[in-house]
Amino acid sequence: MNYFFKNFPTVDYDIKKNGKAIAVPNILLGVKIQDLVRRKKAVFYNYNVREGERADTIAFKYYGDASLDWVIFLTNNIVDPQFDWPLDSGAFNNYVAKKYGSVTSATSTVHHYEQILQSQTVTFDNIVVPEKYVEVDLTTYNTLGGDERRVIYNYDYELRLNDAKREIKLLDERYVNDVVNQAQEIFS
Repeated sequence: MNYFFKNFPTVDYDIKKNGKAIAVPNILLGVKIQDLVRRKKAVFYNYNVREGERADTIAFKYYGDASLDWVIFLTNNIVDPQFDWPLDSGAFNNYVAKKYGSVTSATSTVHHYEQILQSQTVTFDNIVVPEKYVEVDLTTYNTLGGDERRVIYNYDYELRLNDAKREIKLLDERYVNDVVNQAQEIFS
């Protein structure tokens, strides 16, 4: 990621709103690169980030260069890897404990209720049809049958959000050099 931002021109910006501007990377130039990357929609493939995997290790595994982690961040519109990248189980539990007081509290406090409209199914040709559900209030929840409803606790809610971050897109390796070259042209 440092490789990506070190090439950005800087702009003076008063981040703390205290009258003292500091030089920060002009991240708006990243939008130009994102447009270049996204125009090649046919050259992406789905990837599920495994427990403990980092963008640099995935970049090395698929592109042969760990410093190309910025391509993964850019492709997935990840601005802050600390918050936009999936947490491993230890970091996740620490996050939950800090946010809700303890993991035990998070697993026992209701976040919301859901009505299950359709269960996940698999078609004859192995296409997964995802589950469909809606958030409902307690009164509606209480009118539903046991297989039509579920309670989502704070822990479950946070886990769902974290797991959604695991589904990323990887740019086909054949196009990575094009993106790097285009990025260098923009920053030159």
